[in-house]
Amino acid sequence: VTAILSLAAACSSAGVTVLYARDVGYCNNKNAPMPCQKFQLSVALAFGTWFLIALSSLIMFWLLASV
Repeated sequence: VTAILSLAAACSSAGVTVLYARDVGYCNNKNAPMPCQKFQLSVALAFGTWFLIALSSLIMFWLLASV
């Protein structure tokens, strides 16, 4: 359940970041009031966290099945 919720949060954050960075062009301005690179980094780390949670869930399921 945690992995699915983490993936949903990462996907929604990525959607907002793409909206600001590419669609609206909000990050192309040098005087942008929001740090867009930090948003992109946080989305990348969110997907990395989701991958690690999913891997941990898979390993725990495998250990449970082997007992």
